[in-house]
Amino acid sequence: MTQDVWFAWPSREALTHEGLSRVRRGIAWTVRAVLLGALLWTAVNERGPHGWSWVAGVAIVAATVALARGFWHQTLAHRLWPSLALLASLMTVAVVAQQTGWHILAVIVWCGTAVSALERLPLGAAVPCTLVALGAYAAVNTDSWMTTAISTVGLGLAGYVLRLDAEARGNAQRLLAQERAARAAESESAALAERARIAREIHDVLAHSLSAQLVHLEAARLMIEREPAGEFRDRILERVVAARSMARDGLAETRQALSALRGEMTPVEDYLRTLVEGGGPVGPAGVEVSGERRPIAAEASQAVRRVAQEALTNVRKHAPGATVAMRLEYLPDEVALEVRDFGGGVADELAVSGSGYGLLGMRERAELLGGTLEAGPDEEGFVVRLRVPA
Repeated sequence: MTQDVWFAWPSREALTHEGLSRVRRGIAWTVRAVLLGALLWTAVNERGPHGWSWVAGVAIVAATVALARGFWHQTLAHRLWPSLALLASLMTVAVVAQQTGWHILAVIVWCGTAVSALERLPLGAAVPCTLVALGAYAAVNTDSWMTTAISTVGLGLAGYVLRLDAEARGNAQRLLAQERAARAAESESAALAERARIAREIHDVLAHSLSAQLVHLEAARLMIEREPAGEFRDRILERVVAARSMARDGLAETRQALSALRGEMTPVEDYLRTLVEGGGPVGPAGVEVSGERRPIAAEASQAVRRVAQEALTNVRKHAPGATVAMRLEYLPDEVALEVRDFGGGVADELAVSGSGYGLLGMRERAELLGGTLEAGPDEEGFVVRLRVPA
């Protein structure tokens, strides 16, 4: 445990300003601005503003700032040896400043190095670096030994207090993140449980009802087929077979919806291929998929499935026997679907009956997801285009 304390890095949350209030963040930036201003003022005025001496002082300040930024980034990445190399470079800059007459500048760099090392490095490396920096500061300080000792101890304590405060803030950030993750997992679990309940209700009511309809329609078909052939009998048989097909498709769609509620949806492209292979009054149909395939959000997946289903339903109603070309494209931030039909016959009166609000509902679904849906005739038939974020 002691070994871990001496060689463990401060957490990344502790080494950043995450979790600081706006006031404390403003104070931190103000302290940095004041410190930089003090360095520049010292560089210009300690040896006088005349000649080239102040240029050298400004150059020392620039080198100090660049090395300090590098040290900040290296400690944030938990790289020990580059951090120590930059810290040694900062101490070298302080020695150069001291030897060339910028005594106050050197003192500021040594003190800042001592505090920063204790705040941002593992204690096993921070303590020796801080002792070296504070020892150099004590050696060049011209005040009384009592003042030097008090200021040296105060700087060490300040660095350690800053370290403890940063670690406390980092721990609070980690606990907050864990609590948010736990709440999100709890909400997701509750949502899944509710979806499972709804799926059971749909299965018990709608799926059973459709299954019973299929049984009765099949029985009706068999009974009608035993009757003598005739125009009326053939028309009734055709309608019963169509109703049975619709019930079967409805049952399949219900099972798809149940799978979606339980989070067990098949990939979109597989669903589209299965959809067009269903045939019916639609002629030859194909599905083209382009782009890098990836899992997409459940809402976007459902929108693509429902628009494809509605588009094929409209083809069956209004242009039976038409050739259908379906294209699914994975874009960087969205997914696009295009359903285009070519030619086709004329539907009978019963086939074209309906509310006419299918595509309107799909357009509203797309807009709720931040996408678009366009539908209308083109040169050879009808085209439906959907784009949704995914």
